[in-house]
Amino acid sequence: MSLATHPLRLPDFVDDRPVGRFQYGVVTLCGLIMFIDGFDTQAISYLAPHIAREWGLSQQLLGPIFSSALAGLMVGYLALAPLSDRFGHKRVLVVATVSFAVCTLAAVWSGNVTELVVLRFLTGLGLGAAAPSAIALTGEFSPKRLRATFVLAIYCGFSLGFVAAGLAVGALLPAHGWRSLFWVGAIVPLLLVPALVRLLPESPLFLIRRGRDPEQIYRVFRRIDRNLPATGSPRFELSDAASDGPATRAALRTLFTREWVLGTVLLWVVFAINLAEFYALQSWLPTIMTGLHYPMSTVVTATTLTTVGGIAAAFVTGPAMDRLGAYGTVAAVYLVGFVFVALTGLALGSPIWVLLAATFLSGCCVSGGQKSVIALAAVFYPAAIRSSGVGWALGIGRLGGIAGPLLVGAALGAGWTPNALFYAMSVPMLAAGLAVLVLGRRYGGASRGAAARG
Repeated sequence: MSLATHPLRLPDFVDDRPVGRFQYGVVTLCGLIMFIDGFDTQAISYLAPHIAREWGLSQQLLGPIFSSALAGLMVGYLALAPLSDRFGHKRVLVVATVSFAVCTLAAVWSGNVTELVVLRFLTGLGLGAAAPSAIALTGEFSPKRLRATFVLAIYCGFSLGFVAAGLAVGALLPAHGWRSLFWVGAIVPLLLVPALVRLLPESPLFLIRRGRDPEQIYRVFRRIDRNLPATGSPRFELSDAASDGPATRAALRTLFTREWVLGTVLLWVVFAINLAEFYALQSWLPTIMTGLHYPMSTVVTATTLTTVGGIAAAFVTGPAMDRLGAYGTVAAVYLVGFVFVALTGLALGSPIWVLLAATFLSGCCVSGGQKSVIALAAVFYPAAIRSSGVGWALGIGRLGGIAGPLLVGAALGAGWTPNALFYAMSVPMLAAGLAVLVLGRRYGGASRGAAARG
């Protein structure tokens, strides 16, 4: 093939080729970043009571410990994720990984609440910068026909990090104390950094747009397709979709142009609803079931099944989004979730197997919906603004994640029954499904919609 007469064009180059070992390696590295994110997020939930006991803290002071990293995540999503569109996804990912690893390591020697809260906030900043870049890189190296599947796959790493945190706590905490989990949370990402530097490519779209050395760009293309000539004078082209965006204006501003603003706002609404449901379920299900006098083994099993359900759902929703349509699939997840969350309220007081089945199915739609809407955002936004779009959707969605547990607590304090609470929690799932249907109607079939943009 003559590179002079047949220029290398993005995203067609990736879309038209089978997925190779190099791309699977990119997806694996990004999945490991998400795994570390999930591990860190869940581990502190187990550690905080032990920290409070050692330092003689009241329960009220657990709140800042819990929320500091979440606040840092939100700031990282909103303020730092867009930097990858300016400095490159790989660079931001590596720097962010080093930063949250160092801050986690420093937490080993924290001696009071203030130090720990500050370090947890800084850890959240790093994680908030890393995750959108990982999602954006995965999307860019995935062919359009498999993009949703691959993004869902790496986000399963987040859920697996939740599971691994529980296992690590059981193995390390009794013998080595709470600081041992911070050691693990710091050493693992530090060990991953050399692999990120050596094996992870920079975004070819970023390199082309920034006018970097053609040979450097060509090496990335050859890692995708080894059949390309070893040497040559390559020419690179971007499709109209890939060319659109921050070439003439900041990526962040592009989200609010007439073309994108409706979709951006609808995605924010769905992200906020889903994260409110997710954190409300994860935070309050153990307390509600304990109050209903279920044995602790059942409480743990039911809570774990909500996470397992999300992982199981990814095996169905990812391929369905790619083959049947992203918007219709995600809308169906939420509309079915409306039914299953309500059924969980009915299942309280039923035989244990019925309740466990209901929590698993609710998890398929709530935890699975969280993964699916992130994949939807990666499909919706073109590569040029994907990191900013996903990062801001995650950041705004965190407002829902903060509000959800607070609203559930207020409802229980006002005397709501657990059954009524789950019935009420089902309604936002219906609203999310309808919002995705509107999003699909507006963008799904249009030539300028992101699904057509690649």
